[in-house]
Amino acid sequence: MNDAILLVNLGTPDAPTAPALRRYLAEFLGDRRVVDLPRLVWWPILHGIILNTRPARSAAKYQRIWTREGSPLKVHTERQAKLVRGLLGHRGIADVDVAWAMRYGQPAIPGELDRLRQAGARRIVVVPLYPQFSASTTLSTRDALRGWRQRHGSAVEILEVEDFHDDPGYIGALRQSMRDHWMTSGRPDHLVMSFHGIPKRAVERGDPYESQCRRTADLLAAELNLRDDSWQVTFQSRFGAAEWLQPYTQPTLDRLGRSGLKRVDVICPGFPADCLETLEEINMECRETFLAAGGNEFRYVPCLNERPDWIAALTDIALSKLGRRLG
Repeated sequence: MNDAILLVNLGTPDAPTAPALRRYLAEFLGDRRVVDLPRLVWWPILHGIILNTRPARSAAKYQRIWTREGSPLKVHTERQAKLVRGLLGHRGIADVDVAWAMRYGQPAIPGELDRLRQAGARRIVVVPLYPQFSASTTLSTRDALRGWRQRHGSAVEILEVEDFHDDPGYIGALRQSMRDHWMTSGRPDHLVMSFHGIPKRAVERGDPYESQCRRTADLLAAELNLRDDSWQVTFQSRFGAAEWLQPYTQPTLDRLGRSGLKRVDVICPGFPADCLETLEEINMECRETFLAAGGNEFRYVPCLNERPDWIAALTDIALSKLGRRLG
C-alpha cells in the first residue's frame, strides 16, 4: 500500500455529558485559529467563565441528537470513510487505504497518520471535510499536519485538499439532493442556504470563506434554475459578542415567518455530514423559531451524508490530488 486518504472533520465530544463537553471545548476553543484573541484576554474568559457554564448547556443540546452509535458527526464521517474504501475496492483500486480523524477529539489526526504510515503509506492525501476554505477550520487542520511533519520528516508525503467549494461532483450531489427532496415533499415558498458563520473581521483580513460560500450557493441556485427572489444565503452558529457574517440564519427565519411566508426549506451546503449545528440548531431551534413566528411548514434538507453521488464525488476529490482517477 503506497497511497492513503485521510478524511478529517472538525470534531465531537466523546459523550453528551458536561465533563466530555468540557474536555472538547477546552481543546476547540483553546485553538488560536478558532479564537484569535490574545491569551491574556481570552484564557481567563475561557477557563474562568465559559468552561464552567457552557459544557452543561452544550451537553443538553447533544443529548437531543445523540444516537446509539454516538455523535452523528462521528457516525457519518466513519461511514463516509468506509464507503469511500468500498467504492475504491469496487472499482479495482486496492492499494489505497482510507481512514478518518477529528481535528478536536478522537480519533486524533496524528494517531491516524501514524497508523497509515506504519501500514506502509508513502503518500497521504488529507481531505478536510470543509467545502469552503477558512482559517479557523482548514488552517487549523494544516497546523496539526505541520506538527506531525516536524516529528516525522519527509518519510511520508502529505498532500492537502484546500477546498472543494465549486467542485462539479459536490455541486451535483447538492443539486440532486434538493431535487430528491422536492420530488417527495414539493417545492417551498423560499429556500434558505445556511452556512456556518465566522467573525466578519476574518473576512476583512482576507479570509476567502464568505466568497466561497456565496459561490457554492450561486452554483447550486443556477443548477436548480432558481429565481433570484426565491432563495438566499444566511450564516449560523454565531459565538461571542463580535459581529459575524450576516444575515444571521435564526433572525432571518423569524422575519420570514412574520412576513406571511407559509413554507421554507433549509439546506446547509457547508456541512457534508449532519451534526449538532444542522440537527439541533437548524432542524430544532430554527424550526421552532420559524413556526413560532407564524410560518406553517419548515423542511430541513439533510446533509449529503452517505449519498452515493457524494461518496463518488468525495472519492474523486481525493484521488485527483493523488493524480489518479476513479475509473
